[in-house]
Amino acid sequence: MKIVYNRHKGENRPANMDRFTAEKADAVRRYHQSISTYEPTVLADLSMTGRILGAGSIRVKDESSRFGLNAFKGLGGSYCLGRLLAEHYHLGEQFTFDDIASAGSDQMTFVTATDGNHGRGVAWAARMLGQKAVVYMPKGSASERLENIRKQGAEAEITDLNYDDTVRFAKSQAEKYGWVLVQDTAWEGYEEIPLMIMQGYLTMASEAVRQLGEKKPTHIFLQAGVGAMSGAVSAFLRNVYGNDPKIIIVEPDKADCSYQTALADDGTLHVVTGDLDTIMAGLACGEPCTVGYELLQYCADAFISMPDSVAAYGMRILGNPAGNDDRVISGESGAAGFGALAEILTREPEIQETIGLDNQSVVLCFSTEGATDITNYRSIVWEGNF
Repeated sequence: MKIVYNRHKGENRPANMDRFTAEKADAVRRYHQSISTYEPTVLADLSMTGRILGAGSIRVKDESSRFGLNAFKGLGGSYCLGRLLAEHYHLGEQFTFDDIASAGSDQMTFVTATDGNHGRGVAWAARMLGQKAVVYMPKGSASERLENIRKQGAEAEITDLNYDDTVRFAKSQAEKYGWVLVQDTAWEGYEEIPLMIMQGYLTMASEAVRQLGEKKPTHIFLQAGVGAMSGAVSAFLRNVYGNDPKIIIVEPDKADCSYQTALADDGTLHVVTGDLDTIMAGLACGEPCTVGYELLQYCADAFISMPDSVAAYGMRILGNPAGNDDRVISGESGAAGFGALAEILTREPEIQETIGLDNQSVVLCFSTEGATDITNYRSIVWEGNF
């Protein structure tokens, strides 16, 4: 594992921090609560596992039951499509899911690129709202994830491109056919829709804060692909908890664009190219989200680049916790944050000491997906690969 500490934490507060306040989270959660299948996901208690590993307490937000989609991504897609359709129908700020569904018969086509979870969420939201979705996936995507997207009624296909080039292809198709690009990454000139998606993730984070109650975390581990989820959740948790909790961002070493950007520390975003060959498919992104990294630079304490074996370690422990701890079925990307925590506590004493992890620490992690690729999950957890 490699770590770089953020010298710019707390400097030059971004204006977008104000889009991730507790008040904004309440508004987003009210919208999600208007969806008939909404239920808060579980905040798993792994206290005994934490004590064995060497932490005081570990809580893991388990997103595998979110809207029946096996991942948190439906939060961003549903809120973004809701916002876009509410604006189209002039519904104002206080809109519900039913308001949008009954507002009119206009049909729009939303297009996106995805490794699986985001596209499935967009396809589900589009179907629920009577809209169309077209989804493109990068080469190497699991056929199970492709079929799950198609089951939501979307047109979907796997390209021969890596993730970032698939995003560019989706953008070109939107321009060609007049579709609406709903992408969970941002670049110069394309930031408003990604920010809407990022705001959708606030429901996950605000639920966790409510479930923690008076128990304030000392450490928060967040996995990053492009950095949209980690940027949004980091901003919200800084707004809620202030400067005290240490926020650690983790990435696969084959797609560690945020780590490389922080390491270079030269004022520019750094890109990782190539096949981005990692088991953490949801994090296999080589180009940082502009607005996401801006928030991370302000909020994060450190960035970690880690091998696939660390995520696999996290998957095995979450699926087989100690004693009566809550069991969490977590996919490769979902287990990345917890895996990094477990690796630090058991095998990285220098990092553990530097970030102040000990038997008094209260740690919050987010398992952002369940076993979205069953074959690979069994290969890792049953057969011990990676």
